[in-house]
Amino acid sequence: MVSTSKKRIIGSGVLALAGLLAWGSGSADEARVKVDDGSFRCITQMTPVRHFFVDNLAGNLAGTVAVAQAGKGDYPEGSVLQIMPNEVMVKQQKGFNPATRDWEFFWIDNTKEGSKIFTRGFAEVNNRLGLNCFACHVKAEPVYDFVCEQGHGCDPIPVTRPMFGALQRTDPRCPNASNVSAEDAASLQQLGEIVKALLKKD
Repeated sequence: MVSTSKKRIIGSGVLALAGLLAWGSGSADEARVKVDDGSFRCITQMTPVRHFFVDNLAGNLAGTVAVAQAGKGDYPEGSVLQIMPNEVMVKQQKGFNPATRDWEFFWIDNTKEGSKIFTRGFAEVNNRLGLNCFACHVKAEPVYDFVCEQGHGCDPIPVTRPMFGALQRTDPRCPNASNVSAEDAASLQQLGEIVKALLKKD
């Protein structure tokens, strides 16, 4: 019998390989929307939509907000989506990477001084839970443009809305991030235990 953990790793590997084979000529060096450490800011200073935040690095914030509020449709070039301060999706120009519907994934380190890109790319970026970003988002139904929300077809992750909110409110780049409420502290502790359990399982 193959363990659930190994099945997840094998499945992620297959999806990652599929993504690599489908890249074509797209690469981070050819991105029209240039992204560096200075492209990111306090998550709560972005535009909130439901339980996540959006921005647009190409100046078309209205277009990004319109799709986010509609809950479906193709996001415009330059769109930035974040639900956790360390995880970012940026939409590049059409045709940049058909396998990801032109999204590029980022895992960033955040401090009071700002952000630093730790990893970026397509099929090789994992989140704080050790889960592969591409393997999750590729399951979203096409109408949702690779974006995972409840009911979009993506596998659920063991993070609750209070945990998301606690992470967003304690983003070290944000003013008053150190003023952690008792509720947020409890949610962060629960998330920490989940992360430790998942990483230990792998």
